[in-house]
Amino acid sequence: MKFFHLSDLHIGLRLMNRDLKEDQEYILRQITDLAVRERPDAVVVAGDVYDKAMPSAEAVEVFDRFIRELAEALPDTAIMLISGNHDSGPRLNCFRGILSRQHVYMVGTPPQTEEERLERVTLTDAWGPVDFYLLPFVRPSMVRRAVAGEQEGPLSYNDALHRLIGREQIDPSRRAVLVSHQFYLPAGKAAAEVERMDSEIRTVGNIDEVRGDFLERFDYAALGHIHKPMEVGSPFCRYCGTPLACSVSEAGQEKVVVMVELGQKGDRKVTVLPLKPLRQVRLLRGDFAQILGQACGDYVTVVLTDRGELDIPDVQDRLRHAFPKLLEIRRETQRRAKPEAGGGRPGDLDPLELCCAFLGGADGEEQKLLADVIRTVQEVM
Repeated sequence: MKFFHLSDLHIGLRLMNRDLKEDQEYILRQITDLAVRERPDAVVVAGDVYDKAMPSAEAVEVFDRFIRELAEALPDTAIMLISGNHDSGPRLNCFRGILSRQHVYMVGTPPQTEEERLERVTLTDAWGPVDFYLLPFVRPSMVRRAVAGEQEGPLSYNDALHRLIGREQIDPSRRAVLVSHQFYLPAGKAAAEVERMDSEIRTVGNIDEVRGDFLERFDYAALGHIHKPMEVGSPFCRYCGTPLACSVSEAGQEKVVVMVELGQKGDRKVTVLPLKPLRQVRLLRGDFAQILGQACGDYVTVVLTDRGELDIPDVQDRLRHAFPKLLEIRRETQRRAKPEAGGGRPGDLDPLELCCAFLGGADGEEQKLLADVIRTVQEVM
């Protein structure tokens, strides 16, 4: 069984107000060309199909064309998609009954009741069945009825995901693939140790983190949400990353399609297929003269290191002429930000610690009230 693992298409994204439609269409056509060359049995998209929950008509058209061309070129290839945190699950669910008859499986919402289970798509090859478990992005409030019943108190992301997966009857003799869009952590690794991109939506205190130990139940876990390619404890539990850079923090990254091949049970192979964008996203640092000598048509953020005075209007005009797709111009200064209290970044702090630091300290009663509020907010998230 051979399949492509994609995620985080973010169709409709604008990069610092630059329209990326042409770039996204270019990379999606490249993915289709790779699929025609490799002839996978399935193409899996692990969430964040769109950049917004209510995508523009133009973004929907780009997505529709991608799926249509893929299906026409490979009529026997199954296409599976789940919603991510940027998508509207109910909207992605539209027409799923009709589409599934055409081997296009779109799942927008996780199980809502105790009786519901994960959507499972089974494909068959020479070694028997392969079960694909499709799990859209989960917030604890979405699945409380399904996994917590009458239990009171907060339900964390970690508990919600472990309970959802724990209910599934996964046959250990059959090959199984999980498709999921969450922030999974390898065993023994802290959230602060995971490199995150500027384009990713993060939660205060990393309350959305999920321990990835249960991923080992699957022969492969096709994950989405993290924009940089990354393994979660194993080459067979991994984030493929975005196919196109979504922020300047992704400058210089090689974007890929992950091709997975499953032979008989236990026989697995992962191959990385590089993608070449229409335009690179680049971060250039240097003095004005050095920067001008690197003129190109890529998306560029310029960091000027000149210490003397600059004629700002002239600098802007000349840089825009040298870089037609210029994103921004920054000046590097000698000043450095003071370290956070406690040595950590705000995103790495516990929510209660962050609130207390912001308020300048809180007594015992105030901390108890804050903790109650934080638990309530985490529950609805």
